[in-house]
Amino acid sequence: MFESPWWLPGAHLQTLWQPLVRKCPRIEARRERIETPDGDFLDLDWHAEQHRPLVVLLHGLTGSTRSPYIIGMQSALALCGYRTVALNFRGCGGSPNRTWKAYHSGDTEDLRYLIQWLKFKEPETALRAVGFSLGGNVLLKYLGEEGACSSIKAAVSVSAPIKLALCATRLDSGLSRLYRNQLIKELKEYLIMKTCFLRENGFNEDADRLATLGPLDAVTSFWDYDDRVVARLYGFKSAADYYEQSSSFGYLRAIERPTLIIQSLDDPFLTPDVLPKPGEHGDSVRIRSSRRGGHVGFVGGEHPWRPLYWLESQVADFFSGELSVE
Repeated sequence: MFESPWWLPGAHLQTLWQPLVRKCPRIEARRERIETPDGDFLDLDWHAEQHRPLVVLLHGLTGSTRSPYIIGMQSALALCGYRTVALNFRGCGGSPNRTWKAYHSGDTEDLRYLIQWLKFKEPETALRAVGFSLGGNVLLKYLGEEGACSSIKAAVSVSAPIKLALCATRLDSGLSRLYRNQLIKELKEYLIMKTCFLRENGFNEDADRLATLGPLDAVTSFWDYDDRVVARLYGFKSAADYYEQSSSFGYLRAIERPTLIIQSLDDPFLTPDVLPKPGEHGDSVRIRSSRRGGHVGFVGGEHPWRPLYWLESQVADFFSGELSVE
């Protein structure tokens, strides 16, 4: 069980350590771009030698394969004998994508396409996956949709907003509003930049689709943003409809692959109520919760100059232990 160290005791310190303080290991990542059936592309970052077992990594909202938790996990898994391929959701790889489409918490199509592409490329390779935050919700939903047919043989979800409506409301309270404000600011800035990029490069129909959203200055919460942007773009009736259809909670009973869900009860993005109770998930799902840990935090160690990243050891142990599929 994770325990916060004396030098990093609170949920917010745990949450902010990785993005603001962590010195990431230097790794050699090979970028590969694959074309999607709708004329767009996905950017992948590979790490470690070929012929090793392969783990797919999925980042969180406004993150990328350069997020510290992704780089740290790639480095840690390489030391344990795994290869990794980290997916940049559309528009997150450093280059704007070619269409209006981006990504959202319930969009499993790009992950499904990636898994199909990997299985075609390496049919004998057993795939594992790790998803963080939004990426964790996408991963759990995908596993439930695929059931026994999933090509992912084992998976770990970290700090996932399993019940999206509860999480959107949680971000409207207390200090959590600081995270909400920053995320919404980044999302709105990205939409402006993306619209300009599409217009300048002749993708006028796609630019027009984004322009129909109108000014977003008044959008201040995720309930507002998901109602004004995500629901309109992706065909949901409302934010509530989006949350209902896209929350992975409703898919947990259908998961038939060994899956570990890691959550902290003090996560400022979530609420303990998102944790599924016995009977609300399939027999293949394990829940590992801790009183402390923040959001994608779980930073330990006796001294601040030698931090230990508990998540990385938990993921490696899960994949290499009794639930290993190799």
